[in-house]
Order: sequence, then C-alpha cells, then structure tokens
Amino acid sequence: MEVLIVTGLSGAGKSNAMNYLEDMGYYCIDNMPPALLESFLALESQNKINLKKAAFIMDIRGGEFFKDFERVLGELKNENKPYKVLFLEATDEALVRRFKETRRIHPLSSGCTDIEAIRKERQMLRNIRQNADYVIDTTNLKPMELQNKLQMMLSDTDSGRKFKITVMSFGYKHGMPIDADVVFDVRFIPNPYYLKSMRDLTGNNRHVRDYVMKFDETKRFVHDVSALLEYLIPFYMKQGKRNLVIAFGCTGGQHRSVSMANEFYDIFKEKDMYVDRYHRDIMKR
Repeated sequence: MEVLIVTGLSGAGKSNAMNYLEDMGYYCIDNMPPALLESFLALESQNKINLKKAAFIMDIRGGEFFKDFERVLGELKNENKPYKVLFLEATDEALVRRFKETRRIHPLSSGCTDIEAIRKERQMLRNIRQNADYVIDTTNLKPMELQNKLQMMLSDTDSGRKFKITVMSFGYKHGMPIDADVVFDVRFIPNPYYLKSMRDLTGNNRHVRDYVMKFDETKRFVHDVSALLEYLIPFYMKQGKRNLVIAFGCTGGQHRSVSMANEFYDIFKEKDMYVDRYHRDIMKR
C-alpha cells in the first residue's frame, strides 16, 4: 500500500490537498493520531483491508497525540515500512490573511496573536519539514495549481523510488516560481511575440519552437546547460533529493520558456530519465 502522510502549517491548504488526493484515488483520513497509523498498517499487513493508496493528515490539531509523530515515523522507517511525507507551507502574511478571511482560529492562538501562533507552529514543525519527501509552498497557488502540483508529484507509484525531474516554463511578469530549484532566464532569445504570425501561438507549436531554436545563441545555451545539468544531477541525487524542478523563464511564459522547457523535456526523455513538464503561465496573457 502506498502511504502518504500530509502535514504542515495550519491554513496552508491541507484540507484542499486531501480533497484532491481523494480524486486521485487515495483513501483519506483527516486528523489521524500518529500512534494509530501503526495499527492501521497492521490491518493491511494482515490482509484485513485491501487499499492501493492511503493518505493521512496529521498536524498540531492532534494536540498531545501529535507529539508521537516523529517517533512513529522513526519506528516505521526502522521496520522498513514505506511511506512519504508531504509538507504544506505558506508565508506568515498569507496564513494570517487566510485566517482573517475564513474567520478560523489558529490551533495555537490561545493567549497570543495569529502571527505569534504561526511562528510558534513553524518552529515546532521545523524538523518535520526538513525531512519531508515533498514540500509545497501554497502562498501564490490557486486551488487548481495545487491540484496540478499534486498530480505532477504523485502521478507515478514509482516516484518515490526514482529521481524525478520537472521542467517548468513561466513568465517573469507573473512572478518567479517559488518551488524551482534551478532557474534559467531565456529572455536573451529573440521573442516570437513580436512576429504577428506567432503572437497568438505558444511554444507548443512547432513553428514557434523551430523559430526559438534556430538561433546560434539558443543552440549554445542548450548545449552548455545540458552539460551543466548532466554534471549537477548526480550531486543532487547523492544528497538524497528526489525531485529537481528546473524552470525556464521568459517575459510572458507562452513562447520562449515553453519552447525551452519542451526542448529539455525531450532531452531528458532521450536519456531515459523520469521527467515531467509543467507550463505554469501558458494560458495567461
């Protein structure tokens, strides 16, 4: 059974994530006491339940129960029982705004302000975040974007056992991607937007991609960046990183960055690497 433990900061979107996980076929339990996870997994090992995927939200709402979190995960690891941890977070400002908008009370806000409670919770969860398999910052994510990220991260049951590369395109005018590990600025390439025949197309169109790739500076860039990434990726793997997000940015996120992301997607595919692609701003204008 594939086990996913969802945790993170209050107000960071764990409930929304659980809804999307249910749509993806996960059996979901909210506010699960960590100590009960072992009992649940025992039922599976005794063939009393037959589930392919299960997800459990565990967070500070559990109060005293949540203190068992790290101990239980350590025991599961020692017993070689597989699981993954998904950690959701957001900036202090975003979380304060969400609590005000929803008129919800932070679980730790007794005797202090929301911002103090958020900072206290962030400190309490520091070790858990550092050891999480997946971390998603939801500060600027719309619900559909969170869903896309979950699908991208968890689309393959082997994702936890293989090094995964995600190539992303984005537009600088829509903001930097906060989850990118490596960012390349491709605004030095001549812009197809200024050609009337290509303005309303995207880098998914062969004519646009051919235009972007025909320049000597583009070819040199692809050659040198390919060599750089080929050198760096083994070191990321050595450090235990499972997912490397490589982002290419242009002005609007429709032409040059999309073409480049598609180019590197094909390069990694040819090398038989596990790769996804995500065009963040392709539909924005």
